Amino acid sequence: MMERWWVWQFALVALATTYLSPSQGKNMEFLSDTLINNVVSEPRTGRLYVGAVNSLYQLTPDLDVESRTETGPKRDNRQCTPPVTDACEEAVDTDNHNKLLLVHGAKDVLVVCGSVFRGICSLRNLSNVEQLLYFSDTKGEKSYVASAEESVSVVGVMSYFTKDRDNFTVFLVGKGYGSHDSTKLISTRILQDYGDWVVFDSIIEASAVQANPFVLRYLHDFRFAFKDSGFVYFLFSRTLGVQDTKNFTFISRMCEDDQGYYSYTELQLNCSATNKYNKAQAAYVATPGEVLAQSMTKSNQYGPVSASDKVLFVTFTSDEDPSTSAMCMYPLRSINKRLVEIIGACYSDNGIINERAAVYSPYSSKSEELCSGGNQNNMALRYKCGAEFLPSPLASKAEFALTAEPSLVRKGHMTAVAVAGEMGHAVAFLGTATGEVLKVHLSAHPEVYGRAPAEVTGDKVNKNLLFDSSLQHLYITTEKKITKVPVQACHLKTDCHSCVSMKDPYCGWCVLEGKCTRKQDCSRSTEENTWLWSPNQQCVKIESFSPPNISCKKTQQVDIYIPTHPRLRPSDRLHCVFGSFVSDAVMASDSQGPITCSLPDPVEIPPTPDQQDYVSVPVKVLVNDKIEVTSGEYHFYNCAATVRKNQNTPCISCVTSEWGCQWNAQDHSCSDKDEAVDGDHIVKPQQPHSCPQFESPEPLLIPVGFEIPIGFQGRNLDIYMGRRFTIGTELMKHTEKQVTQEQGSKFKFTGYEFAYDKQQEVNVSFHIKERDTERKIDSTLTVVLYNCSVGRRDCSLCKHADAMYQCVWCAATRTCVYRELCPSPQPAQCPNPEITDIIPRFGPLNGRISVTIKGSNMGIKKEDIKKITVAGVDCAHQEDRYSVSTSVVCEIGPARRTPPSDLPFEPNNSGAVEVEVEGGRRGTSQVIFTYRDPIPVSVQPAKGPAAGGTVITIRGKDLDTATKDDIAVTVGGVPCEVLSFGTQITCKTGRYRGQKVPSDPLTVTVRYGKNTTKDVPAAYQYSENPKITDYYPKGSFLCGGRKIVVVGNSFDLIQRAAMKVLPSTDEFSQNTAPVEFVQEALSKNDTVLQFHSPPVNCCSDSQSLRTLIQLDNVMEELKGFDYHPDPTFNKLAKNVITETSIIIVTGRGFSKAMTAKEAQAFVGDASCHVNILQDDKLILEAPSSQPRARSKRQRRDTTNDLLELVVKFGHGEWMVGSVYYARKDDIPLAIIIPAVIVPMLLFIAVSVYCYRRKSQQAEREYEKVKHQLENLEESVRDRCKKEFTDLMIEMEDHTSDLSEARIPFLDYKTYTDRNFFLPSKDGANDAMITRKLQIPEARRAIVAQALNQFSNLLNSKTFLINFIHTLESRPDFNARARGYFASLLTVALHGKLEYYTDIMRTLLLELMDEHVQSKNPKLMLRRSETVVERMLCNWMSICLYQFLRDTAGEPLYKLFKALKHQVEKGPVDAKMKKAKYTLNDTGLLGDDVEYSVLTLQVLVHGEGPDVTPVKVLNCDTISQVKEKIIDQVYRNLPYSQRPKVESVALEWRPGSTGQILSDMDLTSQKEGRWKRLNTLAHYNVRDNATLVLSRVLHTQSFHQHQDSYEEKNSLLEDDNTFHLVRPADDLDEVKSKRGSMKDKAMTKAITEIYLTRLLSVKGTLQQFVDDFFRSVLCSSSVVPPAIKYFFDFLDEQALRHDNVDEETLHIWKTNSLPLRFWVNILRNPHFIFDVHVTEVVDASLHVISQTFMDACTKTEHKLSRESPSNKLLYAKEISTYKKMVDDYYKGIRQMVPVSDQDMNTHLAEVSRQHTDKLNTQVALHQLYQYASKYYDVIIQSLDEDPAAQNRQLTLRLQQIAAALENKVTDL
Repeated sequence: MMERWWVWQFALVALATTYLSPSQGKNMEFLSDTLINNVVSEPRTGRLYVGAVNSLYQLTPDLDVESRTETGPKRDNRQCTPPVTDACEEAVDTDNHNKLLLVHGAKDVLVVCGSVFRGICSLRNLSNVEQLLYFSDTKGEKSYVASAEESVSVVGVMSYFTKDRDNFTVFLVGKGYGSHDSTKLISTRILQDYGDWVVFDSIIEASAVQANPFVLRYLHDFRFAFKDSGFVYFLFSRTLGVQDTKNFTFISRMCEDDQGYYSYTELQLNCSATNKYNKAQAAYVATPGEVLAQSMTKSNQYGPVSASDKVLFVTFTSDEDPSTSAMCMYPLRSINKRLVEIIGACYSDNGIINERAAVYSPYSSKSEELCSGGNQNNMALRYKCGAEFLPSPLASKAEFALTAEPSLVRKGHMTAVAVAGEMGHAVAFLGTATGEVLKVHLSAHPEVYGRAPAEVTGDKVNKNLLFDSSLQHLYITTEKKITKVPVQACHLKTDCHSCVSMKDPYCGWCVLEGKCTRKQDCSRSTEENTWLWSPNQQCVKIESFSPPNISCKKTQQVDIYIPTHPRLRPSDRLHCVFGSFVSDAVMASDSQGPITCSLPDPVEIPPTPDQQDYVSVPVKVLVNDKIEVTSGEYHFYNCAATVRKNQNTPCISCVTSEWGCQWNAQDHSCSDKDEAVDGDHIVKPQQPHSCPQFESPEPLLIPVGFEIPIGFQGRNLDIYMGRRFTIGTELMKHTEKQVTQEQGSKFKFTGYEFAYDKQQEVNVSFHIKERDTERKIDSTLTVVLYNCSVGRRDCSLCKHADAMYQCVWCAATRTCVYRELCPSPQPAQCPNPEITDIIPRFGPLNGRISVTIKGSNMGIKKEDIKKITVAGVDCAHQEDRYSVSTSVVCEIGPARRTPPSDLPFEPNNSGAVEVEVEGGRRGTSQVIFTYRDPIPVSVQPAKGPAAGGTVITIRGKDLDTATKDDIAVTVGGVPCEVLSFGTQITCKTGRYRGQKVPSDPLTVTVRYGKNTTKDVPAAYQYSENPKITDYYPKGSFLCGGRKIVVVGNSFDLIQRAAMKVLPSTDEFSQNTAPVEFVQEALSKNDTVLQFHSPPVNCCSDSQSLRTLIQLDNVMEELKGFDYHPDPTFNKLAKNVITETSIIIVTGRGFSKAMTAKEAQAFVGDASCHVNILQDDKLILEAPSSQPRARSKRQRRDTTNDLLELVVKFGHGEWMVGSVYYARKDDIPLAIIIPAVIVPMLLFIAVSVYCYRRKSQQAEREYEKVKHQLENLEESVRDRCKKEFTDLMIEMEDHTSDLSEARIPFLDYKTYTDRNFFLPSKDGANDAMITRKLQIPEARRAIVAQALNQFSNLLNSKTFLINFIHTLESRPDFNARARGYFASLLTVALHGKLEYYTDIMRTLLLELMDEHVQSKNPKLMLRRSETVVERMLCNWMSICLYQFLRDTAGEPLYKLFKALKHQVEKGPVDAKMKKAKYTLNDTGLLGDDVEYSVLTLQVLVHGEGPDVTPVKVLNCDTISQVKEKIIDQVYRNLPYSQRPKVESVALEWRPGSTGQILSDMDLTSQKEGRWKRLNTLAHYNVRDNATLVLSRVLHTQSFHQHQDSYEEKNSLLEDDNTFHLVRPADDLDEVKSKRGSMKDKAMTKAITEIYLTRLLSVKGTLQQFVDDFFRSVLCSSSVVPPAIKYFFDFLDEQALRHDNVDEETLHIWKTNSLPLRFWVNILRNPHFIFDVHVTEVVDASLHVISQTFMDACTKTEHKLSRESPSNKLLYAKEISTYKKMVDDYYKGIRQMVPVSDQDMNTHLAEVSRQHTDKLNTQVALHQLYQYASKYYDVIIQSLDEDPAAQNRQLTLRLQQIAAALENKVTDL
C-alpha cells in the first residue's frame, strides 16, 4: 500500500514539474491584478520589487512571487490630515498608487511611498516585503514625501548626508506639484530619527527650489533621477510659466551632500535643432561602447566621447507633432561642461556668455540682479558645490540649451528606454505606447532591427525597463504584466543566411559549430573568420573551383578557393560532399590556399538532364563530419550532349561549347578534348570553320505553292568524297529530297512546293543527311518562305506588297498570289472601292467629328484618296490615320442647310458615304450616315460634393450622336470623366475649383466634336463636402465585423461610402505590395453611415494600420481608430450548465474592442445573452432549456450531450469549448406512474364537479383575472428591472462643479426684506420691499420730523410694552398682523438692537410665566402667534446672517444646486409639476417617459461667436429649455440679474431658414380636446444642434394675441394643455368607473413601484444633506454668540421654574432655533441666496425640512407600512440626526458663556454695519398706521399706566398724531 502511495506522489511531482517548468518557447511572465506603477531591481540578488495599485510584490529573477502585501485601498481623503480617523467623515476607500520604490541594499530596506495619506512612506524588509519595518502617520506635514495625485510623477535616488561628522543615509525626491501636496520640488529625506528630525523628515529647508510662487507657474513632470561622480541629476519637463503651456525638458544637477541646494542648476535639453521633441518621457544612463563612442565623436555634435564615458539616453515626445517621438543622446561629460559654463558665467561674468544673458533663476523673481561679475574666473571650479553667498538656483536660458539631433525618430510614442552593450556595440531597447519593445542597433546610422519577443498587448510599456543582473534578459513591464525576455534570440536561426539577415549585434554565425550564437558562446570566436557578425551580413562563400568544371567521364582532384575560411587546428577534420559522395579534404597549411578534394567517380555522377549539356552537383564543405562551413555547386559537363543544342549543326555545336569539346567527323561524335587524337577528321575546340558544313543558300526568298530550285555551297567535305546527301525540313513533312552536286563545291536541289498560311513570312532551316548512314552533316541553310495571300485580301493591299515578293492580284480567283501562279494577266487598276461600315453613323449638325470608313480597295497609299463625301457634305481626309485599302478617317463638315421652303417636311440630313480614289474609281456605302441634333435635357443627381467623384447621368434626345471619343462633358468648366456613352451619358465629376460652396447651380456642357456644345443650364450644384464629426465605437478587432457608426452631415450626396484599412509600411513589413481592406457601407442616411469594420489579415502588427472612410472622392482618416489583436480565450473552467444558467468565459483582450451589447454567444444553435463583458471575463446567460446541436454531424451523434459554446465578436468566431446541461436525477417508474395517475384521476373528478357548478361566464371572468395578473406581474418585473438599472446609473457624485461657482448671497437689506416681509399678504409688493410711500411733497419735512419723534417714543420701554400689550389684546389684531407688526418693529429699532433685545427678553419672560402657570410649558414658542415670537424669529435672522455667509451657506447652496441638478436630470412635467427624480412621493412622475439627453450649442445673439454647450432633455418644453439655457449661459450672474424666460426667444436654424421655438404654436399636437406642449422632440431638434438665444424687445408675444382670439373658447374649456402625462379625461373617468376595483388597485400598485426612485435620489443627495445638517448642528466648530446667549437665557429660566424638565427645555430650544429659523431657510433658499426655487425643487426641499423637524423632536416615531413615504425614506438617518441635535445642545451648554456686555457689543456692531441700508422711515410710518388704527385704545391704556403718565407719553403721542394726520387734539 505504502509503495503505491509513493508511486502516486512521485507521479504527481513529475506531472507538476512538467507542467510548471517554463516551456522552451514561452517567456516567463508575472501578472498583476492592478495597474503596475513602479518596478525596481536589487542588483545583489536580482530580485524585482513591483509597486502596483494597492499591492506590493517581491519577485524572484524568474518572476515567481516570493512575497506580497496589500497596500490598499485605505480609508482616506485628500482634504483630511493623517492620521485619518472617524473624524474625517469624507474618508472613503481610496486606491493606493505606488509613487516611489527605492532599494537600500546596505541596510536590507525597501522604501515604499504611496498616494494615500498625503504620500507618506514606509520602510519594508528587502528580504520579505510583508514585514513592515517602519510606518508612522502622526508626524505631520514633514513626513509627506510623495504625491496624493495619480497624475503627479515622483522620482527618487538614494544618497548620503553629513552632519556633525556623522554620515546619514538619505534619499532625494523629485516630485511634481499636486493640489494637496507639499510645495517641495526637490527634497532630501532622512531614513532615521536624529535630534529633531524624524524618519522621512525633509532635512534641508532650501526655499529656493520649493518656494511658493512656483506652484502656480510651473508644471513639472519628473521622469528620471540618477547619481554620478558625486552629483545627483534629475530629468524632468516643465512649463516656463502658467500662461505658457509648452513643455521644455531640463536636467538639473546638484552635489550629493549639498547642505542647502546651493549647487542646484538646471540645463535645458533640446532634442533636434528646433526642439521639436520637447517633452522627456523616459531615460537611461549607460556607457556607449567603443563603436558608438567613435561615431558620436566623429559627428562633432557631442565633443570627444570615450567608450567608458556615461551617456544619457532620453526618449522624447513632441507637442508640435504628437504622432511621433524621438530618442536623443547626451554624454554626461557635455552636460557637465555646459553646466560649468552656465555656473561660471553667473558666478564671474554677470551671467553673460558671448555677450548674451545665459542664466536666470527659476522659481523666483530675482532674475535680474542675480549674477555678479566681480569674482575671480575659476569660481565655478573652486566652489563646484556652490555656496551660501553665491547665487542659486540657476537655470540656462533657452538659447544655451544643450542640443542633440535625434538618433532615432519613430511614429508613435516611445515610453521607455534601456541600453546595453555587446562587444563594444550599443543596443537600445525602446518601449512604445502600444506595448512593443523595439531593438535598435546604435551605430552611426541607428536602425531598428527587430522587436523583443514579448506578446504585444497594446498597453503602453512602463518607463522602468530593466535588465537582469547578467544583462542577458530584459524585464518588460506593461500595465498589468511583466515579461522576462532574452535580449537576443540568435539560437532560433539555423543557417548562416538567416542568422546574418537579422542584423542583430548580439548574434553572429559560429562557422565551426554551425550555429547562430553570441560571440562568447562560440568556442573559437577569437580566431579569424570563425564567428561572422550578423550586421556585417556576410557568410563564408566559395570564391572559385580549380578546375572550374570537369567532364563527367573523368575523375581527379579539385581545389576549392574559400578566402574567408576559418583557420583549422590539426585536430579538425575537413570533408567535401559532392551530392552524396563524401571525400576527405586537405587544407593548405597556411589556411590561405585552397582546399583540395577528390571528385566522385564517373559512375557516381548523376545523369545529364535533357536539354542540358552538363549536370550541376551541390557541394558542401564540412568540418568535423557534420558542421557545414559553406556550400556551392560544381558542374560536370558531357560533350556528347552538346549536340542537343542544335541538331542541324552537330559539329559546330560541339566545338563552340564552353566545355572545350572536340569533333570526330569520322565517328560523327563529340568528345572531351584529347591531344593524343589527331588527323583531318578531328575538329579542335573553338574551330567551327573547320567543320564539314553546307552554307549560303540561293535564292533566299521562296514563295508558297511553287517549286523553285535552291543552290548552296559545301565546305570541308573531303572526308565525304563520293557520298550522297539528302535534304529536308519540318515543312517538307517526311519527304527527303536528293542533293545533286554541281561543279566543285556547289550543290543544289529541285525545290519543294511548300504550303503555309499562318503568317506572311516564316524562316525555314534545312538539314542535310548523309544518305547511307543517315547522319546529319552541319547545315546553316536558312531561307524565308512567304505567302502573298496572307493579310492581303483585296487588290489594293496586294499591290501594296513589296516588289521582291512578286505578288499579283489574280482577278480569276480574286486572291493575291505569287506571279507564276496566276494564269490570267494582271489588271492595271484595282476594282472600285467598297465600303462596309461607317463609325459613327450619327453626327452633330455642326460636324467637326471624325468618321471612320471601313471597307476594301480604298487605295494603296494615302495620296490615292481623292475625295470623300458624307451625306453629301465634304469630309476632310485625315492622312495620318489612313490604313492601306481598309480604313479611311475623315473629319466631317457641318450639315447642309436646306434652302427655306414652304414645304412642311423635315430637311433630310442623312445620306450615304462616297469615297473617290486614284483613277476616278468611286465607292458608295450601303450604310447611311445621319446628321442630327443631340439635346441633353436633364442631369441626375442634381448636386454632389465639391470634392467630386459623383457619377452623374445625362438624359435627353439623340445623345448617342458621334462616339465616346468625340464627346467631352464639363460641369461648370470642370471636366467630368465620361464613363459610358449611349442613349444616356454617365460621367464622374471632378473636383470643384471655385471658392463658393455650395456653388450656384452650374451648367452641364456636353461637347460633341470640335464645335458643337450642348448645355443643360443650372443642372448641377457642388455642395459642401461630407463632414465626419464623430464615430463610435473607436476600435475593432482584426477579425472585423464590428458595427461602426459614423456621424456627420451631407452623406446623402455620397454614392459610394466605404471603410478602408491600409497598413502603413514599416521597416519590418516584408510585403511591399500595397494591400487594402475595404468594406462598403451597410446603410446610410444624411447624417449617419454604418459600416462593418473590414477584417484585416495582413499584419501581425495592428498598430501600423490607418483607417479611412472613402466618400466618393473624399478620404477622411478616422483619427484614433485602433485595430486590436483578436482576443484570446482560455479553456472553460466549468463545462456543466446548472440551474443558474451562468457560463463564465475567461481570456484576454475582450473589452479592447467589444461591449456586452455587441458580443454574441451561442450554445448549440441557441443564442446566449452576454451579461457582462470585462477585459478578461465574459459572463453569459445560457438558454434555460437544452438547445439542439449546431451542426448536423453533432446532432446525429446522440450519445453525446456536449454542445459547442461559440463566442462571436463581429466576424470573429471562437469555439471556446463544449458544455452540457446538468441532468435531473432520474425518478423510478414505480413512483412516476402513481404520482401522475392519482392526481389525474382527482383532477378529472374535480373538473367534472366544477363544470357542473360553474357557468361559462364565470370561466370567462377567471380567464380575464388571470390575464390581468399575468400582465401585472410582467409589468412589475419590467419596471423593477428598469428602475434598478436607473438607480445604479444615478448613483454618481455631484460635487464636481458646485464648489467652483460663486455663491450668490443676498445683501443684508434684501435678506431681511425677504425674511421679514415676503411672507406678508402683499408679498414682493409690500411697501417695505418697494420703499414707496405716498406722501405729498409739501408735507414731507413735517412727516419726517414727526416720524423721528415717533421713533423716540418707541425707544421708551414703557410706551413700547404698553403699545404691544394693547394691540395684542384687540381681537382683530390677528396672527398675521402681529407678525407683520413685529417685523416693522425690528426694522424701526434696528439702530438699537441691544434695546430691541431687552424688549424681547421682557416679553419672553411674560410669555414664559403665562405658559408655565397654565401648565402648558411645552407649547411655548410652538407657533408665531404673538409679537414676541415673531420678534425672536427676526432676531435670530439678524444674528445668524454672518454665520450663514461664512459657514452654513455653502453646504445649503450645494444641497440646493445638487437637488436642482438631480431633478432636472430627468423629465419634469411642466403642467403637473411632477418629476422623475424627486424626494416627494406626491410629486413623483409615475409614468415611464422615453427621453434622451441632448447637448445644445447655444449662441447668444449679439454676444460674439462663442457657443455654450447646454445639456437638456428632448422631452423638455421650450420654456424648460430656455430656463436651462439661461442657467448655463448666465451661470455667473445671480438670478435677479438674468433675463427672464418670457423675455428671451429661442431660434433653431436647421436649414437656411430659422424657426422660433415656443411652447404652443400652430404645430402643437392635439390629442382629443387636449393640446400637448411643444418639446424639443416635437421640433425634432437633434443632439449638437445650434440654437440662438435672443432678447425679445416686446415681451407681448403672439400668445397674447392668441388669448384675445381664444377668449371665447377658454370660457368653454379650461386650459386644456398637457406636457408629459395627459390628465384622466372625462371619457377615461367614465371608463374607469365601469372598470373593476382591481384595475384601480393595479394602477396604484404600479405607481408604488416607482418609489425606488425616491431612494435613488435620496442616495445621490445624501452627502449634501449630511453636510448641511452637520454645518448647522456642529458645536465643535463655530457657534454664533447669539445662540449661546439665548440658550443660556432659556437654561436660566428653566431653573427658575419648577415644572420645566429637560424635555421641555429641549422643545424650547428647538422651537427657538431649528424650527424657527433653520427650517424656514431650508424651505426657502431664496431668503438667503439670489436664486429661483421651482415648485418641483420646493417639494423635495419640503421633505428634507420635514426630516430636519423630525430630527429635532424628542418623541419617537413608530414606523409602519402605512407611514408616509417621506418618513420611511429618511427613517434610518433620523436617529443619527437626533443624536446630532442632542450633542449640539450639550456642546453649546458646555461652551464659555457670552456675557450681556459681549452680546451688546456684538449687537451694536450689527446695528452699525447695516442700519443705514434699511427703510427705517417706511417702517416707522407703517408702525404708526397701527397706532392710528387703535389710537383711542392706546391713549386710554397709557392714561391708566402711572409710569406712562410720569413720562407724558400720551401727550407725545397726541403731538405726533397731530403732525402726521392733522388731528385736532384735546390740547
